[in-house]
Amino acid sequence: MGQPIRILLADDHTIVRQGLARLLREQPDLKVVGEAVNGRIAVEKTLELRPDVVIMDIAMPLMNGIEAAKRISKQLPKTKILILSMYSHEYYIHELLETGISGYILKEASGQDIINAIFAAMKGETFLSPSISKKVVDTYLSPRKSSSKAERFNQLSNREREVFQLIAEGHSTRKISELLFISVSTVKSHRAKIMEKLGIGTPVQLVHFAIQLGLVDPDL
Repeated sequence: MGQPIRILLADDHTIVRQGLARLLREQPDLKVVGEAVNGRIAVEKTLELRPDVVIMDIAMPLMNGIEAAKRISKQLPKTKILILSMYSHEYYIHELLETGISGYILKEASGQDIINAIFAAMKGETFLSPSISKKVVDTYLSPRKSSSKAERFNQLSNREREVFQLIAEGHSTRKISELLFISVSTVKSHRAKIMEKLGIGTPVQLVHFAIQLGLVDPDL
């Protein structure tokens, strides 16, 4: 037997990580080498541990799974990324597939689906939950216009997306400046541009916008 497939789990819900870890430990060819509670830690631990596969949620604090996947793919292109999410928004699916993820699995999937996705990823294949596959096929057969919210969100730069998420999570301007190592005035400038691009006027509207996109857990 060769070396086991090394896996990093990234999800802000402890019970999800514990359940996944228990499932994967039962497989002799799989080994969980680390866990992360948010996107930032997921990126850091992936760079540190260099796992073969990262299984990651989308709606995580500090940095969501989409931005984390982009960073991991850019810095460690050989690491396979599987998204395990409650959400099946079309605009996420296409953006993530373009990023180069190896699978998109809904949390309603079976444990066997997750295991199959891991082995498929290691063979260079892409694994999609059936309903996700249907969305992808439907979009190519009859292209539909993205929702106005998705279109507006796509106008944000990567840095603006980071600031957007942190504002939506309720962090103060000073805290955001500390987390991103930028000045308070730069945060304020980003905030103003975000509000303008999204066409919203208050922080409350921004939070609702983030929840509707599935980027922020409403329970946070």
